Amino acid sequence: MNKRKALGRGLSALIPDAEETEKEVLRSREYFQCPIESIEPNPMQPRQNFDEAAIEELVASIREKGIITPILVGKSGNGYQLIAGERRWRAAQRAGLKTVPVVVRETTPIESLELALIENIHRRDLNPIEEA
Repeated sequence: MNKRKALGRGLSALIPDAEETEKEVLRSREYFQCPIESIEPNPMQPRQNFDEAAIEELVASIREKGIITPILVGKSGNGYQLIAGERRWRAAQRAGLKTVPVVVRETTPIESLELALIENIHRRDLNPIEEA
């Protein structure tokens, strides 16, 4: 492939569609209710700034409807580490939930980063530095 053609096509050229990835995760994995304190944040989370107003909107939604899409986690020590869904996890904590629906997926560190990027790009806007 001509390098010039690959440039300028954005992350979608390198990373699969988020909706399809999310559907595949939900189809291929069962989810369960996990104690919220068993989940730790991902130190490789591409999003560094969380919009507090948006989190509070999500808290209200979770209180009313619950968490609709399970959080994606990987095993870490005696618990789990977030791969995708940190906004939901933070909002669930603020909403006072004791458990959250999770899907456990074995990934490499690179796959975890890719999944986190996919989730973030298709949710709330990342700033240009975080997206890079």
